[in-house]
Amino acid sequence: MKLLITGGAGFIGSAVIRYIISNTNDCVVNVDKLTYAGNIENLAEVSGNSRYQFEKVDICDRTELERVFNEHQPDAVMHLAAESHVDRSIDGPAAFIETNIVGTYTLLEVARQYWQGLPEARKQAFRFHHISTDEVYGDLHGTEDLFTEQTPYTPSSPYSASKASSDHLVRAWQRTYGLPTLVTNCSNNYGPYHFPEKLIPLMILNALEGKPLPVYGKGDQVRDWLFVEDHARALYQVVTQGQVGETYNIGGHNEKQNIEVVKMICSLLEEQAPKPDGVGRFEDLITFVKDRPGHDQRYAIDASKIQRELDWVPQETFESGIRATVLWYLNNSEWCRRVQDGSYRRERLGVVQ
Repeated sequence: MKLLITGGAGFIGSAVIRYIISNTNDCVVNVDKLTYAGNIENLAEVSGNSRYQFEKVDICDRTELERVFNEHQPDAVMHLAAESHVDRSIDGPAAFIETNIVGTYTLLEVARQYWQGLPEARKQAFRFHHISTDEVYGDLHGTEDLFTEQTPYTPSSPYSASKASSDHLVRAWQRTYGLPTLVTNCSNNYGPYHFPEKLIPLMILNALEGKPLPVYGKGDQVRDWLFVEDHARALYQVVTQGQVGETYNIGGHNEKQNIEVVKMICSLLEEQAPKPDGVGRFEDLITFVKDRPGHDQRYAIDASKIQRELDWVPQETFESGIRATVLWYLNNSEWCRRVQDGSYRRERLGVVQ
């Protein structure tokens, strides 16, 4: 099978590509615009593989997308390209509207045109898998309720509203045009190659540099944490085994308050990279800052459907996953440095900008 993956140089997209190239015989075409969050170095271990190809293309560029589909003739699309940082969406929502809504519309139209021209057997086998977030559901105020595939959408931020819109577009293209789509909504991902603006890598790198560890409000917001490699495995099972028209929630079964996560990171760093005697503890760097506007209080996923229907469960506990993540950042200081100083964007390992 040949998979066209949008946003494949990003955090989750690159994990999906590494998984597919390492664990299957499938081919991958990576379509990525290479914005600030797209790092081609995330794919260094597969870039020389004959089953991997890269196309530097913006999903809003219909002409280029049509060329990519016609040249590569994919059997399925996994759509991960998105602007995804809530704080950035509050400061500048326009890019989120453009990429997440207009980009998804453009991709759907190109995929529909391509799909309609396929021979009948390939047309029946084709899949369009849209990867989304649990943030489209808004937040949970109780301690026991969970997001299910039937939970109504009540997005809180420009980011989650743009993703909600893209989810609706995908389902409309399935119902109106018959395009064989699938949708997945996942909880918070973490793991290797995570861009340092996100909570877990930001805390790790700030702590190592002796900088403050900024925690919103009281740090009592609850998130369900999903190790990115577990997510990659789930996404592959959905695109290959999922039922057309269905939605699957993917969660890690790991609810933690943000402050708990930060303290766990500090504890692991004390164990793995202790400060010199008399310098103080990493926890001393925790600094509570003003909460962001519209901050959701709790997310939690009911992932029983994907377990029941596709036999997927996460392999990592939060304890094992966060340890692996901290160790990865400690052992990959050069990747971190290149992301932090911007050199990963300037060089692109030979990719012309």
